[in-house]
Amino acid sequence: MDKIASFQVDHLRLRRGIFVSRIDSVGPSDLTTFDVRLKEPNNEPVVDVPALHTLEHLGATFLRSHPVWGPRTVYFGPMGCRTGLY
Repeated sequence: MDKIASFQVDHLRLRRGIFVSRIDSVGPSDLTTFDVRLKEPNNEPVVDVPALHTLEHLGATFLRSHPVWGPRTVYFGPMGCRTGLY
């Protein structure tokens, strides 16, 4: 079985920052997933759940309300590992 593309990332070398995680073709358009990495993987402590939840609501509200980014935003939410958001 092939590994999922995002699971093939070397998390030992990954640093904090904003990265293009993947680009998927959806019909004639490209759907880009951005990795907003706030903490380095495998380096505790991770982001506190209430703080991550607050960032999720602030980011989602801003992006979905924005005149340019609103119609182009599909999802904004936390990573399960609590090191950032997508």
